[in-house]
Amino acid sequence: MRQPSPAPLEPADKNWWRDAAIYQIYVRSFADGDGDGTGDLAGVRARLPYLVELGVDAIWFTPWYLSPLADGGYDVADYRTIDPAFGTLAEAEKLIAEARERGIRTIIDVVPNHVSDQHAWFKAALAAGPGSPERELFHFRTGRGEHGEIPPNDWISEFGGTPWTRLDDGEWYLHLFATEQPDLNWAHPAVRQEHEDVLRFWFERGVAGVRIDSAALLAKDPALPDFTVGRDPHPFVDRDELHDIYRSWRAIADEYDAVFVGEVWLPDTERFIRYLRPDELHTAFNFTFLACPWDAELLRAAIDDTVAEHAPVGAPATWVLCNHDVTRTVTRYGREATGFDFAAKAFGTPTDTELGTRRARAAALLSLALPGAVYLYQGEELGLPEVEIPLDRIQDPMHFRSGGTDPGRDGCRVPLPWTADAPYAGFGSDTEPWLPQPESWSSYAADLQSGDADSMLTLYREALRLRRTETGFGDGPMSWLETDPAVLAFSREDGLVCVVNLGEEPAELPAHTGVLLVSGALDPEGRLPRDTAAWLRN
Repeated sequence: MRQPSPAPLEPADKNWWRDAAIYQIYVRSFADGDGDGTGDLAGVRARLPYLVELGVDAIWFTPWYLSPLADGGYDVADYRTIDPAFGTLAEAEKLIAEARERGIRTIIDVVPNHVSDQHAWFKAALAAGPGSPERELFHFRTGRGEHGEIPPNDWISEFGGTPWTRLDDGEWYLHLFATEQPDLNWAHPAVRQEHEDVLRFWFERGVAGVRIDSAALLAKDPALPDFTVGRDPHPFVDRDELHDIYRSWRAIADEYDAVFVGEVWLPDTERFIRYLRPDELHTAFNFTFLACPWDAELLRAAIDDTVAEHAPVGAPATWVLCNHDVTRTVTRYGREATGFDFAAKAFGTPTDTELGTRRARAAALLSLALPGAVYLYQGEELGLPEVEIPLDRIQDPMHFRSGGTDPGRDGCRVPLPWTADAPYAGFGSDTEPWLPQPESWSSYAADLQSGDADSMLTLYREALRLRRTETGFGDGPMSWLETDPAVLAFSREDGLVCVVNLGEEPAELPAHTGVLLVSGALDPEGRLPRDTAAWLRN
């Protein structure tokens, strides 16, 4: 029986999303509640007190639906069913309600571009054959060439190679991602209706928001033409038809005071902000900041560009250092090739973990001090590095689609360490977890860090506490202060100041009346060392 929805938000709470601290949970790797080696909802429920103590406002779950897990759950077989490896629908409803009782809202992931090849619609399309109404829900085409042996067009899959797979009956179907993820035909009214129904299904169960995966890819040119560099409009990215879809979604969300965050990867600022107009998406991920190298000039430009592009539509910016798809922050900042560089996802890339950790601590205070909302990927608060997964244990399809040259994304998805002296670092498993943990993993355990005043976990807890209690943080204006070019310094409201030293030499702190928090100790002269950040009161 469905759990009752939490009480409606008070009017003052309706804008919670404008400055929220949101924690991303990759369920499979968060905590194992039944000991089978896979994280689950029981594990999340048991760790809710940890999330409360951490100080987050909401949790975002990557897909928890029924799935063959060909792409980590982003191949959804049924949006109304929780995958049995994670739990049940009733348990999800209970988790949503229990989190809400503790002041934590729930955001779920929706994957509208494609479904699993095990989804009922696609299985029906395969069974019905060429020319059937069932196949109109997807993109089926005959091939080119004398015998139809050449794919229908020259598009490239997001995972590399052709995005077309040929069936025994001769037709090809489109999948911009893995073969097991057939793209839906968003020109078909049944596809739109189904997704609107799915939104209502989860909003009625107390979900406060939805993250939209690959939000700019849904609509395709119906002719499915070959790709031409510079073609306008693009045949499958950022097409104008998308905005009508999201306006209809926004109307549904408004009924429930729910919010959207879109995964929108677009280099064109003017095109990007269209998704954030008042009648479309509330927020979108800020990949410009995530992608930026550890460089004062480039970071300042990324921050300025982000704030400026959001201002015309009145949308808050989002700040994120890492997620389930990119190299973890400690490792990325500890490499020669910093920033959002997938080329850095190479086997055996040298990493200075000490340097990366120092920079990651400073970056944490920087991101948490900026105006808008902030997203924190599980394990970032523990300072976890990227893990190099043994070749025979890699599961990510990106690795296999690359011909084995790309290690894929498993390295940032390794199960979390909770208890140093417990089997498998306290993840909860009775057997080895689905991805192996390195020998050093226990040294990052949450229980060890909880008692360490200098740990990454303690830093995040204190920063999130201050961010919530000091009125100058969160949504609102910021102003840059005059500093050395290698130092970033800006003020917020109520006299709050954030300073980050990205230079080689210690930096003098601006005039202040007190130090609220520092990512590393000041030097004996009271100066800010390299790769260190401070929050001050002016």
